[in-house]
Amino acid sequence: MKKQGTVDGLVVIKKYANRRLYNTETSSYITLEHLATMTREGRDFKVVDAKTDEDITHNVLTQIIMEEESRGETMLPVNFLRQLISMYGDSMQKMVPGYLEASMDSFRRNQEQFKSAVEGAFAHSPFADIAKRNIAMFDVAAQAFAPANGAAVPGAAPGTKPAASKDDEIAALRSELANLQDKVEKLGS
Repeated sequence: MKKQGTVDGLVVIKKYANRRLYNTETSSYITLEHLATMTREGRDFKVVDAKTDEDITHNVLTQIIMEEESRGETMLPVNFLRQLISMYGDSMQKMVPGYLEASMDSFRRNQEQFKSAVEGAFAHSPFADIAKRNIAMFDVAAQAFAPANGAAVPGAAPGTKPAASKDDEIAALRSELANLQDKVEKLGS
């Protein structure tokens, strides 16, 4: 069954002369940010000029990239942009889109493996140990603010008892801080 506002599984977005975007699937006006979110979610859409029915998806996607880049979320290095611009009018221009698409497809396929490899590289490093200690310190600090009357601590595991005394908690925090300082000094030498 075909959803209203879709053509061959594509959500149809109409762009009006006043630059407003209309999602025909949801019957609502949307923004470029909505389209960026749809893209990140893997939703496929087609943007058409409301008057001429011309497919302007490429222009709108380019506009989204421009807005993302202008917000400081730069992903495209200047050298890459220069190389890309220099390819316009070149005899290889027709090959560039296919090459870039294949490269991005390959990157996306390997992204999860890359992420796992990077996480694995830090798993047994001093940084992982420091992160564990920071979490432990946070837990100790959170217990310092626990009610002293034995009441349940919001967000704490069932059966968790508040710390015996604030002096013990402060001593534990000082000990953890000293351990962290020792590790940082060892890393620096």
